[in-house]
Amino acid sequence: METEGIIAMTVTIIITLGAFIMVVYLRKYKNIERMAMIDKGLSPDLFKDVESKATPLRWSLLLIGCGLGLLSGYSLDNAFDMKDVAYFSMVFIFGGAGLGLAYIIESKKSARL
Repeated sequence: METEGIIAMTVTIIITLGAFIMVVYLRKYKNIERMAMIDKGLSPDLFKDVESKATPLRWSLLLIGCGLGLLSGYSLDNAFDMKDVAYFSMVFIFGGAGLGLAYIIESKKSARL
């Protein structure tokens, strides 16, 4: 019984440290890449991600879709006693529909420009 608690705590600490180290190294290598670009005379803003402006739209529609999926999964679970299948399937269906809607909105917006 005691070893389960120790294993759970160890796994939690390892995952937290791993995530922190990953973020630190990603920032370090991004900085090294930018410094190399500056050394070669290129502007680091040249390769800036163009899609970063559309990220809030994508995330908001994805989360709205997931919320609708959870709501419809709950109603399906109550109506037909589907258990976990209803939740997972509806979250994936509505989340994908939200991302599809975000793609359509972004493509129409970029066609206007």
